[in-house]
Amino acid sequence: MDITVFIQNFLNGLSIGTVYAIFALGYTIVFSILGIINFAHGAIFTLGAYFTYFLIGGINNGSGLLAGWGLGFGMPFILAIIVGSLMAGFVGVLIERLAFKPLRTRGADPLLALVSSLGVALVIVNVVQYVVGAEILSFPSNVFGQWVNDNPSINFNVVDPERAIPVRTVQIIIFVVSLVTLALLAYLVNRTKFGKALRAVAENPTTASLLGVSVDRYIFLTFLLSGFLGGLAGTLVGTSFSISGPYFGVTYGLKGLAVIVLGGLGDIPGAVVGGLVIGLAEAFVPGEFSAYKEAVAFALLFVILLVRPQGLLGRRLIQKV
Repeated sequence: MDITVFIQNFLNGLSIGTVYAIFALGYTIVFSILGIINFAHGAIFTLGAYFTYFLIGGINNGSGLLAGWGLGFGMPFILAIIVGSLMAGFVGVLIERLAFKPLRTRGADPLLALVSSLGVALVIVNVVQYVVGAEILSFPSNVFGQWVNDNPSINFNVVDPERAIPVRTVQIIIFVVSLVTLALLAYLVNRTKFGKALRAVAENPTTASLLGVSVDRYIFLTFLLSGFLGGLAGTLVGTSFSISGPYFGVTYGLKGLAVIVLGGLGDIPGAVVGGLVIGLAEAFVPGEFSAYKEAVAFALLFVILLVRPQGLLGRRLIQKV
């Protein structure tokens, strides 16, 4: 493989891999607290992209109930992505209150919570399809500003001054935003009172409650944070590839599951590593096999789990008898 192509694929893989990591962290923090996988996270991913699209003044060109509808005004993109992600976060909270809390209060089997979240995901996707339609919605080409629109790619001369390596400007912006998000999340979890309380609840909710930590409050905040990350990831992917319809988040939801299992269930650094590994693996799929790129994540997952069942950074569980 030519060195310029290798570097270009590597940079593209890092860009999408960090987005996978952000999305998978939404799964991870919920699993670390409740020990369940929120299958509605993919639907939240979709909603985040739709929320931001309409907040920037996008018009629904689909055939749904609100065909031709728009807010009539547009927010700056930075504000829209924050507000849209927060709206997705509150949808996550609503899902927790309706689908998870009643079962948790009754001490139901965790499998029922998983099935409940899957049902909520199907409801959300079908409601979105009825209201918005199934057509593709694309963000404006100047969503990141006129300079980005005028300069769709940036050339890097890192190997040969006469052989520039073009990288899409949008991909670079997504990579930077993802890195900043991951850094802020790492600080929040490891350096703040909130993060310490969150880790205490994840370690032992009963003991954390006895020490004065409001477990229910931190579960609320966990779903808010998880939904925010899912909505942010959905918007970042949507700006790069467009919103391909209500089932937009299904494929990415499955990839997110592959990421957290690959990295190690409930392990935050593992989710980051898993996202980068899958992103890089997809980026290096040859063009003639691009139709099978979606299978790379699961093929890689299968191979890794054969060698290391607990994931790349996961800890082997010791069962006491």
